[in-house]
Amino acid sequence: MTFPIVDRPDTGADPSAPVRHAVIFDLDGVVVDSFAVMSEAFAIAYAEVVGDGPAPFEEYRRHLGRYFPDIMRIMDLPLAMEEPFVRESYRLASQVQVFDGVTELLLTLRARGLRLAIATGKSGPRARSLLDDLGLLPFFEHVIGSDEVARPKPAPDIVRHALSLLDVPPERAIMIGDAPTDLASAQGAGVTSAAALWAPPDDVGELLAAGPDVVLERPADLLALCPSVPGR
Repeated sequence: MTFPIVDRPDTGADPSAPVRHAVIFDLDGVVVDSFAVMSEAFAIAYAEVVGDGPAPFEEYRRHLGRYFPDIMRIMDLPLAMEEPFVRESYRLASQVQVFDGVTELLLTLRARGLRLAIATGKSGPRARSLLDDLGLLPFFEHVIGSDEVARPKPAPDIVRHALSLLDVPPERAIMIGDAPTDLASAQGAGVTSAAALWAPPDDVGELLAAGPDVVLERPADLLALCPSVPGR
C-alpha cells in the first residue's frame, strides 16, 4: 500500500531551512515493534483485574502515546491493571523487535552530529530498560517517560523537556511519532512533527488528519530532513 507523502524533500538540504540539530523519537511504533507484546500483556492484565471477556486492545492501541493510567481513565478501566501490565511487559520484553532500518538510521544521524532523545508514553525506567536490553540506549542522550513530566502527551511538556535537556531550540528539532498524541505534543512545543508509517498505524486516516508536517513511509526517509550538522 502506498501512502501520500506530505513532504519528501530532495536529498540536498534546503538552504533556506534551519539545520536540525536534534531528533526526538516516540518509542513504541517508531523505534520498536512492541504491539504483540503489549497485546499479550494487556490481555493478561485485563483477565487478572477485570475478568472474563475479550480485552479491548484495539481501543487501547488508539490511545497509544498517552501514559498508561491516563488511558485507563479514558477507557473507564481499573487503574489496578497497570501493575500486571507492567509486570508482563518486563517479562515479555525479549520479544520486542527493533524496526528494520532503525538501527542504521540512528547510526547515520549520530554520525551526522545530530542529538537524539526519546519521549515516550512509557514510564522512564521501563523505556530505558527496554532500550538497554535491545542495545539502543547509547544512541540517545536522554530517554524521557510520561511519569517524568507534569503533563504527558498530548501536552507539549515532554517535548519541551527534551528540548531543554538537549539545549536545542524548537525550530532546530523534529519529533517522530506514530500517533496523533505524538504529533499534538510536537506541535504544541513548536517542533516539526513527522508521522511514521512503518508500523503501520492502527488508523492512518486519523494520523494524517492530525496534520503532521512530514509523513515518512520508512525510517531512511528521515535522512533527507537531517543533513550533517555544520561543525560536528
